[in-house]
Amino acid sequence: MRAHYLQHVPFEGLGSIESWLRSARYEISRTPFFESTDLPDAREVDFLIVMGGPMSVNDEIRHPWLADEERFIRDCIQTGKPVLGVCLGAQLIASAMGAKVYPNPAKEIGWFPVQAASSENEFGLPSSITVFHWHGETFDLPPRARLLARSEACENQAFQFGNRVLGLQFHLETTPEAAHQLVEHCRGELLPSGYVQSEEEILAAPAERYQTINNLMARILFRLNG
Repeated sequence: MRAHYLQHVPFEGLGSIESWLRSARYEISRTPFFESTDLPDAREVDFLIVMGGPMSVNDEIRHPWLADEERFIRDCIQTGKPVLGVCLGAQLIASAMGAKVYPNPAKEIGWFPVQAASSENEFGLPSSITVFHWHGETFDLPPRARLLARSEACENQAFQFGNRVLGLQFHLETTPEAAHQLVEHCRGELLPSGYVQSEEEILAAPAERYQTINNLMARILFRLNG
């Protein structure tokens, strides 16, 4: 089986997703758009994962490969393969399926809780969990999508499209190293506001917090893979 991931910047990789894929015996390939825009045949991909990045889905003039990326995501969804989008990846799925992506009223950066939109959800999201965020945009729900989670700062935090497509605005794959990389490359965004934590607050998260979100990501990957 082949898992393919779309990577937009060198410092936002798979995080904890990689170890899960290897334990599930996936062959892992990627398209690193910062180096190459070559995409595989969607029919040859068994699991698609779309990672985050600092650009907007609306930046097609600056990044013309975004249009091809959306078409590829749509092709994978239409083949019935499992598709997971994280942050920018969730926004790309939403856009590929016909929804608008636009600036959120507030940036959300750091460790903040999200709440499940329903007491019943097949991906095992708890009623409330503190997760890692780094986003300034949001999206409308695609037609026929189901809202799974929201936060105080952002209404649409997670959605599912059918049974095999999931968009997460927040990061469950983040490891301590990944958090350090984001802070190192994007600390210019850490301007004080109600939903932006300081570098010190972000990096002070205990190991148990990372383990909790990584465990939830593993359960989600298992469900998508099923």
